[in-house]
Amino acid sequence: MATHSDLPLLLLMTLAKVVVVLGVLLTAIAYIVWMERKVVAHIQSRWGPYLVGPHGLLQPLADALKFLFKEDIVPDEVDRPIFWLAPLLAFTLAFLSISVIPFGESITIAGHTIPLQITDLNVGLLFVLAVTSLGVYGVALAGWSSNSKFPLFGGLRSSAQLISYELSLGLAVVSVVLIAGSLSLREIVEQQRGLWNICKQPLGFLLYFTAAVAETNRTPFDLPEAEAELVGGYHTEYSSFKFAMFFMAEYANMVTVSCLATSLFFGGWLGPVFGPPLVRSLLPVLWFALKVLAFLFVYIWIRGTLPRFRYDQLMGFGWRVMLPVALLNVLGTSLIVAWRSV
Repeated sequence: MATHSDLPLLLLMTLAKVVVVLGVLLTAIAYIVWMERKVVAHIQSRWGPYLVGPHGLLQPLADALKFLFKEDIVPDEVDRPIFWLAPLLAFTLAFLSISVIPFGESITIAGHTIPLQITDLNVGLLFVLAVTSLGVYGVALAGWSSNSKFPLFGGLRSSAQLISYELSLGLAVVSVVLIAGSLSLREIVEQQRGLWNICKQPLGFLLYFTAAVAETNRTPFDLPEAEAELVGGYHTEYSSFKFAMFFMAEYANMVTVSCLATSLFFGGWLGPVFGPPLVRSLLPVLWFALKVLAFLFVYIWIRGTLPRFRYDQLMGFGWRVMLPVALLNVLGTSLIVAWRSV
């Protein structure tokens, strides 16, 4: 247990981890956008960004400067306090959930053991699910406060979509919790040292990832934004940095979903470890990053491959297909766990 003399050092370490993780996450989001534009361009036989920097690598910086200095247009009839609050809420909640994701084992610096995680909650999984569920309030409030029918439809669609797919996602996660016997993400990863959960729960993983794509409003489930029907959906009336906050929140949610999939089903940071002590400390972080990157690539691949569902197909698939299958998966997992414990 930490003494009073250790508290300033612990606080400093936590603050340093927050700054590092936030800096890495913001940079990653910028280059995930670049990666998406390049991958989709190659799928469609286009070049993608290539003028700003080598291979267009400075395009994210150019986009950030554009958003910062672009004119901020606010329609006259909006509910201004909520109109300003909505993107801030979506942005904050999207970045908050990453705080309990473990991205490696502990490292030792100057005799102090530092876990590679901002904070380790014994109910970390529950915290992530709660925070990501609250993120829909930013979208719903943006649609309502814009005082325009298309943003309102987008916000309502997002709320209905969250309710439909959150049930299946939660049930898929329950199956993993039954196997691990813990809600701590670090303990769930440690439990997979012998065999990853993807081998035990392939159906649970498919349910989780499908529901997660729907929850993050990504193709083919991007009905809250559907430009062919709703212009731009819930963020139609937003511009400049407020629009950028919604934009970053979407990609931060993609990162969170990919980190959670890695931790729950693919062994988190677990992988071959070899070499000198420093390399052995950093290799788990590399394995974790590569697994997350693979999930992000699949996200982008899906966008460049599949068409958008109709809204009735979206809701029907969530309630009539995914929910019954998720319930059966939980029932089967419970029976197997109970049988093995006898």
